[in-house]
Amino acid sequence: MPRLNTSTARPPQFAWLITAPLAILAVPLALAAQINEPLPPIHWLYGVAYLGLFIAAEATVLHFEIRRHALSLSVTEVPLLLALFYLAPLVTITVRVLAVVVVFARRRQPPVRMWFNAAQVAVGAAVACLVVVAFGPLEEAGPRTWLVLAAAVWANMLTTLAAVVGVITLMQGGSSGRHLVRAIGPGLVITAVNITLGLVALLALQQSPWAVLLLAVVVTVFGVAYKSYARFLNQHHTLTELYELIHAIRDTKHDGTLYDVLLHRVRTLMRAEHATLWLPAQGRHPEVLLSARVEDRGLIDVAPTPETVRRRVVEEGRTIAVGERLGNQYLLAQLRAGGVKDAIAVPLRSGTAVIGCLEVASRLGAVARFEPSDIQLMEAVAAQAAVAVENWRLVDRLRFDAYHDPATGIPNRRQLLASLGEALKVRAPNEVVAVMVFDVDGMRDVNESLGRAAGDQVLAEVARRLRDNAPSAALVARVGGDEFAVTLRIGSAEETANLAAALRQALQEPMRLGTLAFGVDAAVGVAVHPDHASDPETLLQRADVAAHAAKSSPAAVQLFNLGLESRSSRRLGLAEDLRRALDRGELRVFFQPQISLRDRRLVGVECFARWEHPTHGSVSPEDFVTVAEHTGQLSRLTEIVLHEGLRRCREWGEAGRPLSVAVNLSPRSLLDPHFADRVGELLDEHRVAPQSLTLEITEDGVIGETHRPMPTLRRLHDMGVRLAVDDFGTGYSSLSYLRRLPVHQVKIDLSFVQGMTTDSGDLAIVRAVVDLSRHFGLTVVAEGVESQLTLDLLEEIGCDIGQGFLFSRPLPYERLEAWFGAQTETEPTPMGEVRRLRAVP
Repeated sequence: MPRLNTSTARPPQFAWLITAPLAILAVPLALAAQINEPLPPIHWLYGVAYLGLFIAAEATVLHFEIRRHALSLSVTEVPLLLALFYLAPLVTITVRVLAVVVVFARRRQPPVRMWFNAAQVAVGAAVACLVVVAFGPLEEAGPRTWLVLAAAVWANMLTTLAAVVGVITLMQGGSSGRHLVRAIGPGLVITAVNITLGLVALLALQQSPWAVLLLAVVVTVFGVAYKSYARFLNQHHTLTELYELIHAIRDTKHDGTLYDVLLHRVRTLMRAEHATLWLPAQGRHPEVLLSARVEDRGLIDVAPTPETVRRRVVEEGRTIAVGERLGNQYLLAQLRAGGVKDAIAVPLRSGTAVIGCLEVASRLGAVARFEPSDIQLMEAVAAQAAVAVENWRLVDRLRFDAYHDPATGIPNRRQLLASLGEALKVRAPNEVVAVMVFDVDGMRDVNESLGRAAGDQVLAEVARRLRDNAPSAALVARVGGDEFAVTLRIGSAEETANLAAALRQALQEPMRLGTLAFGVDAAVGVAVHPDHASDPETLLQRADVAAHAAKSSPAAVQLFNLGLESRSSRRLGLAEDLRRALDRGELRVFFQPQISLRDRRLVGVECFARWEHPTHGSVSPEDFVTVAEHTGQLSRLTEIVLHEGLRRCREWGEAGRPLSVAVNLSPRSLLDPHFADRVGELLDEHRVAPQSLTLEITEDGVIGETHRPMPTLRRLHDMGVRLAVDDFGTGYSSLSYLRRLPVHQVKIDLSFVQGMTTDSGDLAIVRAVVDLSRHFGLTVVAEGVESQLTLDLLEEIGCDIGQGFLFSRPLPYERLEAWFGAQTETEPTPMGEVRRLRAVP
């Protein structure tokens, strides 16, 4: 028989919108069925007997399992069919409604649900009685009587079904009503079976009233058999679910899902509304309180039962069961006050120790309650759960020990490298992944004078200070005996160096061991990705190299550079990598604009070689040029830069916006007697005028030994190639050497240009270089123009050309073209388009 589902989308009070009309409709239908029928007093006596039958039928639901399909069977149609034959309509309707009220009241169902079911049962029974009256009277149990009674029972079923569909549609929406209609197939089969059973009973009673004894025997035997079947089915389900629970726990990965699997399986096994696991804090394991609730997919961190129940279980180490069939009336009153009808809480044991509590609360079903047999089942489940929790904790402890330092409790080298590997997979804009290695000084003295235990206390204090003073996102690890590492994402290498200095200062604060106060110091090495390495091992190794170098540095903080590594090992590695990079064309050429300071006209670009090493990251030009010089690859490197610079120069010229290009030369190139010839071949190949090319040579390279590079310089000069002295002012020679060199241009070193706004000495040097160069008829280029004040001073002094970050950083060709469009504007001239800066930032 269909019943009202209490899980509603709308408030339960909406059910009264259907309950009230049904109740009102039942009254005239009942009177119409009874109006022309006699109502002998004897029928009310029979009604009492039928009331018992209806109550028994309403309270009994038979469950069967057929080919793994569950089927629930209610037999209310059997006494209804007999009542329709033997009782007056009004008596039938009355006892039918009373039976529903009695059963639902005993189950403590909400009033709205109870009265809806009473109303829809009243209407259904009244419709069934009207069918019998319409086709009656029924005097004998012949085929015609069978059909009338069957039609009446079918009418009752369809009427009550329509009422249930209506109220569910009202409260949950049309989709729920349609779902119920699609699910009535098994109900139709059950109704047909009940009608058949009722007709069989009717035929037996018609043969002799004593047949009621035979029917009672049949019902009793069937009841005993069903009880045995139900017990077997329940045991089978319990064992199956217990087996599945054990396997589910065993197969759960150690990924934090154990509690979720355990609690949901236990709740399903025990058919409870709640399953709760409580593990008190133990060692480094925090307290755990999690519950699986029937209406939630996930876990919640609250329990439906009082905390005192779980604490008693853990403290006393015994099971506590509370319920109508389990006893403990005092605790039962507390549970009822919290909306819990019964509960079983069992201890989780690891050996002889109690490590927690597993609890189930509120058996599902209106009249269902936990039985004493459920206590044994929960204790069996708890034994498996305790083993699973201990195994999980053991794995977690082993994993923790494998990735943490036992003396300080912080991550070890393995954990640091794993975290670095994850961090390096994501390239965040405007950030670097930094590693700082702290090499703590004086630990040998502590260990020798105070003992290893004191040394461990000092190391633990160092770890604590690093954790407390490092940013919250940083990872602090111990990577060696006296070495600690801190890694994090940060804006730049410079910010990392500043943070390293601050952390070092925090370590220098006095420490106390008992009554003894002393201080420690540390040398700090810094390496960042992608500047210094692109894999975790190399990044950590280079930070360690920098830390070793920091011991001899006054500031005790050293940022890594390739010069810190062993020159032989570094060159052996980079030499082959550089050869491979040259073969594959992996070196790129960047361009930095050069601006005429007088009229802000773009006059040329300087070419720079850049190498992004797949392992070491960006390699500084100084490093790979040195390697190229010592491995005979310098000529190839220079030719690649010349080739790219001249190619772009030709493209700009063909586009009507001519620009000169400048290329740095190593002093070794000037010692090659064939170098000038190769430059001439490249100029011819790219069809570029010699005066569009400027070759820059360092001051030391052209002045230190003027007799050796002079033939090459003169040949280049005679070809029309412009020559420039780079980094002028940093060498050791006199400015008078300029008059003997076939150069066209002098580039003032950026150290003087950047210092001229704050240092009068640097300003005087720049002014002297400009005056002397003008005397010799040389063009002056200032490197390192990074501020508007510097630019104004250079203009005032009379410098010709400037380049620096104020205008632009060195850019790849594609970004340079974008810079042209964004920062310059074209002006037609007889020689082609001239680009001028729109404004200096």
